[in-house]
Amino acid sequence: MTTESEQKAPRAPHTAKHATAYWKRNLTLLVVFLAIWWVVSYGAGILWVDSLDKFTIPGTGFKLGFWFAQQGSIYVFVALIFIYSWLMNKLDKEFDVHED
Repeated sequence: MTTESEQKAPRAPHTAKHATAYWKRNLTLLVVFLAIWWVVSYGAGILWVDSLDKFTIPGTGFKLGFWFAQQGSIYVFVALIFIYSWLMNKLDKEFDVHED
């Protein structure tokens, strides 16, 4: 009897060019997500809070700047975690470095 891992063809060794391309895409994704994190946490929660407070969330009466500082940024952070995980799994499969 052969196990499932024995039935899979062995992976070809990855080249340095392959690894460089993978890490370049990985770091690009990381920088984009860190930029979004910064804009939401520091920008919307601190820098632009006065400008955002001119708007209210319909049905609640909460000012938008206050909402971002207290709750909105948390929602965005949780969404970023799930989206980052999904995109990294997709990238890992594309470069054949996934762990299935």
